[in-house]
Amino acid sequence: MPTNPSFEVYQDNADEWRWRLVVSNGNIIADSGEGYASKQGVKRGIESVRNAVPKATVELQS
Repeated sequence: MPTNPSFEVYQDNADEWRWRLVVSNGNIIADSGEGYASKQGVKRGIESVRNAVPKATVELQS
């Protein structure tokens, strides 16, 4: 089990690339939500999330 959060990259049953963010207890707290045609594409998706997170705000929905 990872000690720090980690992005796991894998191929799904449709041979598309996906990522999931796993925390130290093994729980998945986020995933790509879509498949990517290439490993390079999924890596770009991960970098996009990494760049966006520090800027993310919390919006409470009523």
